[in-house]
Amino acid sequence: MSDQAYYLPLGRDADGTERFASTALTESTWGPAMQHGAPPSALLVRALERCESREDTRLTRVVVEILGPVPIADIEVRSWVERPGRRVELVVAELWAAGPDGTARAVARGTGWRMQTADSSAVAHAGDPALAPRSQAHETALEGPFWDTGFVTSLEWMWLTDIGCEGPGQMWARPNAVLVEGEPLSPVQQLFVVADVANGVGTKLDPAEWTFLNTDVTVHLFRVPEGEWVGIAAETSYGPDGVGMCAGVLHDESGPVGRINQTLQVRGR
Repeated sequence: MSDQAYYLPLGRDADGTERFASTALTESTWGPAMQHGAPPSALLVRALERCESREDTRLTRVVVEILGPVPIADIEVRSWVERPGRRVELVVAELWAAGPDGTARAVARGTGWRMQTADSSAVAHAGDPALAPRSQAHETALEGPFWDTGFVTSLEWMWLTDIGCEGPGQMWARPNAVLVEGEPLSPVQQLFVVADVANGVGTKLDPAEWTFLNTDVTVHLFRVPEGEWVGIAAETSYGPDGVGMCAGVLHDESGPVGRINQTLQVRGR
């Protein structure tokens, strides 16, 4: 297990609220005082998985809404079952942190549909082509302030395409840190530690000239991922009024596992 972590556990309150200290590895590419979207997304997934968990269900769709900058500070995680059900249930989790005035507020929210599982192996099928294997990927020198930040440096990157290429950007990545100190990553947590970088993988914009922050992440998973490496094939579209959309496919080394979408706020520097 890695000796690095994105969060340090600070205990659980009587009402079930968990508290964590955020480490420097969560630092965003867009500002030194805010977290990259990936670690908070994975922490929300952890809460969605653990909330009144059942062995016969799994997460099938997760939506993460970034409600404001997530500070690199102590945060709280609260979760509950919004809509219980035997076959399908909706679970909600929120990250809370102190705002500029010291008042606690929700800074990110995750909602997840958990579905009861059944054997459908006889008809298993992937609608998207598999990503080229890691053996065909190459390391790329990631230089400049956009890349030399806490979270980005915590990933091991292997690129199949050039950054900003024509068509979808493609790469493999894995984190060199655990989500919570002392805990192994679950397969879906492993995926979400990487998934939020899709808008950077698929970008056609120079981050020295443009910012493209995502306000949300939506992931549909038709299969539970396996292994340490997460593959992303993603491309971003840009509208004429400061709004963009990133769409992509998420992979493990056996093939596609689901799809991702992000809404982007696009601004010139």
